[in-house]
Amino acid sequence: MLLTVNGEQGDYADDLTVAGLLDQRGHDAAVVVVERNGGIVPAADFATTRLEAGDVLELVQFVGGG
Repeated sequence: MLLTVNGEQGDYADDLTVAGLLDQRGHDAAVVVVERNGGIVPAADFATTRLEAGDVLELVQFVGGG
């Protein structure tokens, strides 16, 4: 299925969850905020939120530092 992630379109497997996408892209779910189609996906819902063709996602990862 076609998804747009951080402004780039890509082809991803069908039946993918937010958690699966994060894992596939190498993100640590504990430090990522996910916006899907303009709304924030609660971290507690990453494993159960199924993505659909055409979804637009923004992944923002927290970075520590000082």
